[in-house]
Amino acid sequence: MTYIELLAPARNFECGMAAVDHGADAVYIGAQRFGARAAAGNSVEDIAALCRYAHRFAVKVYVTVNTILYDDELQATERLLWQLYEAGADAFIVQDLAMLKMSLPPVPLHASTQMDNRSPEQVSWLADMGYSQVVLARECSLEQIARIHQAVPHVPLEAFVHGALCVSYSGCCQASQYCFSRSANRGQCAQFCRLPFTLEDAEGNVLAKEKYLLSLRDMNRTSSLEEMMDAGIRSFKIEGRLKDVSYVKNVTAWYRLCIDKILRRRPEYARPSYGKVELNFQPDPNRSFSRGFTSYFIHDRREKMASVHTPKSMGQLVGTVKDVRKGNCIVVSGVASFANGDGLCYLDADGKLRGFRVNRVEGNHLFLADPVEIHPGTPLYRSFDQGWERMMSKPTAARVISLDWHLKDVEDGFLLSVKREDGLTLERVFQWEHQLAKSDQMDNIRQLLSKLGETHYTSRSVEVNFSQPWFVPRSQLSAWRRDIIELLDSKDPERISQAHEMCIMSPKDKVKAFNVSNRLAAQAYEEAGLTHWKPAMEADSPNGSPVLMECRYCLRYELGLCPKKQQAKVSYKLPLYLKSQDGRKFALQFDCAHCKMYVLNEDSK
Repeated sequence: MTYIELLAPARNFECGMAAVDHGADAVYIGAQRFGARAAAGNSVEDIAALCRYAHRFAVKVYVTVNTILYDDELQATERLLWQLYEAGADAFIVQDLAMLKMSLPPVPLHASTQMDNRSPEQVSWLADMGYSQVVLARECSLEQIARIHQAVPHVPLEAFVHGALCVSYSGCCQASQYCFSRSANRGQCAQFCRLPFTLEDAEGNVLAKEKYLLSLRDMNRTSSLEEMMDAGIRSFKIEGRLKDVSYVKNVTAWYRLCIDKILRRRPEYARPSYGKVELNFQPDPNRSFSRGFTSYFIHDRREKMASVHTPKSMGQLVGTVKDVRKGNCIVVSGVASFANGDGLCYLDADGKLRGFRVNRVEGNHLFLADPVEIHPGTPLYRSFDQGWERMMSKPTAARVISLDWHLKDVEDGFLLSVKREDGLTLERVFQWEHQLAKSDQMDNIRQLLSKLGETHYTSRSVEVNFSQPWFVPRSQLSAWRRDIIELLDSKDPERISQAHEMCIMSPKDKVKAFNVSNRLAAQAYEEAGLTHWKPAMEADSPNGSPVLMECRYCLRYELGLCPKKQQAKVSYKLPLYLKSQDGRKFALQFDCAHCKMYVLNEDSK
């Protein structure tokens, strides 16, 4: 049996509970320090509470401790990892190789995507070094995934399927550190790629003006899940540790439904957790934050990938402006319904995103709080759906575990047993005097054992086998049922322990030894035979490497200027430059043989 894991993000404890309730098999959450999203840190106490909740359903909790570390942080990191282990963490998602030289608790280590895991050699090396699961680079295609899986079939491979995209290979972006002294590898990314740029050629000709040329759409691989399973992906990861609880509910529930549909057809695949998810809404990823969608490179380079007009979420297309009337009123043509408080947006004649809030709705007549310059025929997008958000703020799902009960008489009283849907069976003998009933008690017994109230269980069946029609008081049956449920709750799934042993091995081609910022990481690379490691820009110098970004995304391809595709619409002279609004210029370098683009620092003109 091959287990397929749905891995959902948790900004905090509330989001983590929502992820569990809406179908996640695992949840990843940031610790209070050393996580790649500094704004999404959580206390050890909150993580412990999430572990207790998640483990009821055999849902795992992975804690992200995936920044690079400085020497003066190594002891604090080691202490934190032990605290997280005691809190119940099932694995640590890490980037810094220093972890392998620490005295760690017996918890699996997952190699973060920040380690730039895109080749069979890299993943094989990480497996040999002691990592039990590897998060692949988002840019990996189905063919690349399959090659990696063939090289290390024993290593579970994790891949992103939904959410925001970095334009650079993860771990290979120095733009935020270089421009703003905010390290992406330290959880402080300033989102350089979400800024507007003008694209100029070597002669100063403008090819694109004030566009968000590096801002990618969000990933959505709904249509490729089964192909990814067959290529070797075992953990499907939703991006979003900065997203709110509404996003987590909706997107997690959506992928739960999609994956379960595949699992019903493919019995060789199964869920690793249990508990039936009961939804009271219809999930729809189009109604949560997105910059538009792309499947990215899962099928190589087939589609437009950037959201050049805005780095923000435009939302769903909900109609077009039919008429503009006095009193700040617009009439909308379309089938969507609106609510007071909706947020709508549109692109003006210059391609700039504009937005407004709906004050009052009368059918398709929208009355706005302030005047808006908009013209008939303009498409409208809903960036904030008041009705949807109101619904998502309420309870939207319950996750329940199915139980099969069996009650029978024994010599000293009655034996009550229960079988949980994962196969765990518990039984207990309750001493009680056998008394004949005056009337049939079977329906009452079945009803009482099925009455599970506010617990996370639901009764699937109740079997009663009495040698005589015995009478059992309702109060006693209720007490016995509570005792069994308490016993069940104490039987959380056992955490898998794992020792981390670093293998001494010879260097391999395509193994990345970079972003070294402390003595233990340097020692780990050197003991593994990789003596030519690269120091992190954060620990080396403010200028560092001339390369700020290494991208599979290519602006020439995106804008129809790719010479290999003979699709150039305008002539231009290399090199090309990205010019920011403050006048800084960043040269672009194109590696057409490998279909990659590099963004260089200002000193590389």
